[in-house]
Amino acid sequence: MALEQTWRWYGPNDRITLQDIRQTGATGIVTALHHIPNGEVWTKEEILSRKELIEAAGLTWSVVESVPVHEDIKKQTGNYEQYIETYKQTLRNLGECGIATVCYNFMPVLDWSRTNLNHKYEDGALALIFEQKVFAAFDLFILKRSGAENDYTSEIKEAAKEYYASLNEEGIRHLTNTVIKGLPGAEESYTLEQFQSVLDDYKEIDDKKLKAHLKHFLQEIIPVAEQAGVRMAIHPDDPPWGLLGLPRVVSTLKDAVEIINTVDSYSNGITLCTGSFGAGFFNDLSVMARALAPRINFAHLRNVRRDEGYNFREDYLFEGDVDIYEVVKTLVIEEERRIKEGRQDIIIPVRPDHGNQMLDDIGKDNNPGYSLYGRMKGLAEIRGLELGIRRSLKQ
Repeated sequence: MALEQTWRWYGPNDRITLQDIRQTGATGIVTALHHIPNGEVWTKEEILSRKELIEAAGLTWSVVESVPVHEDIKKQTGNYEQYIETYKQTLRNLGECGIATVCYNFMPVLDWSRTNLNHKYEDGALALIFEQKVFAAFDLFILKRSGAENDYTSEIKEAAKEYYASLNEEGIRHLTNTVIKGLPGAEESYTLEQFQSVLDDYKEIDDKKLKAHLKHFLQEIIPVAEQAGVRMAIHPDDPPWGLLGLPRVVSTLKDAVEIINTVDSYSNGITLCTGSFGAGFFNDLSVMARALAPRINFAHLRNVRRDEGYNFREDYLFEGDVDIYEVVKTLVIEEERRIKEGRQDIIIPVRPDHGNQMLDDIGKDNNPGYSLYGRMKGLAEIRGLELGIRRSLKQ
């Protein structure tokens, strides 16, 4: 058998259609019910309606990405207990509808952060990048967050000051919009004042407290997920270090081990995102993959080129600093081990993550990182790599 090759699809409004996806060679769909407000139950009717649409195209709804965790749950404020109950019911409904893997994250406020969504490569392709000095320029001189000066070295602050001075009004607006793109519901167009207000909600919540809130959440939902036959797969922080004074709890191997040890269940697992974990120069993805293998319930495969100054750019699958060969080899070996053990959760869905904009995709309306041809290239490379690994293991 082969690793299940999947593709993230943003639903009926995605310009990349299910027919397009089928032609890439993917067999599984990774999607969510984006139209349902955060905190509401996903009914079986809504789930089955989307599932039938996917199956009519000859594909399978393999992974939910994501069932969003309400901010009140992360902060343990407001109606967080009711939101947890709502989350449980959604998991039950998904299980009854035959959808067995749920990716989710516990990142406060921002789902991801970049400083340029269209960095031009030498070959003309466009990629996502993060530059520490540029992000610091936003934080220090555009957002003007209280206490931000304590989060950067003197060298970064000076570089940020110079960068900010080079920006005109359009440049400031573009950088602001780029950072805010990582906000769930960013299409609602947050103002800087609204953004700051959301950040202020976390002023009294540090890493330790957010970990405690995550632990409580897991202790509540994992038994329900296990009963429903659903595997949870927490996604790492993106990038895996603190930004804007916000706490981080899924950034390192130590974090991931703490999470899976919180509730001892195969339903309590990890999304191994080689790009998010890999953006941190302190993370060795080969080591992480081997250590976490029994609890890897889903994998995002992409590469990054990074440095110790907290800068990174997304790169082609075989050209960055992550040893993708070793990661995929570990996934193949783990799948074979699960088969021998007789585990029920044998399949590890994988998807190509954040392909570059290239060829005919350039200039089209793409969700950041989710153009067609860059991901199709990545999926083809993953398929070829896996085939080579499987044949070499048989020799």
